[in-house]
Amino acid sequence: MTRWLTTIAGLVCAVSATNAYADRATADRCAAALPPASKQLYDKALPAVLAGQTLEDSLTPTARSMVFGGQLSISGARSAAQAAASCLEQAKS
Repeated sequence: MTRWLTTIAGLVCAVSATNAYADRATADRCAAALPPASKQLYDKALPAVLAGQTLEDSLTPTARSMVFGGQLSISGARSAAQAAASCLEQAKS
């Protein structure tokens, strides 16, 4: 009985991991089509999103640091973040 439950638990974990990978793969394909600034935001915010932070909590400080660092204009920050957010949403599991 215990062996059977262990096998079922292993299958559930494998299916869950496959679903998470599929979401990440879809998000990465989405990000590949982003403009350069949005792709940079995606790449920098992705670890925080995968760790469970909200999109706003992961993108806002990232975009702010890119603006202050001269990598992103203030006027372009919102549109770049919105484009990155659409892909990051897909990465959430």
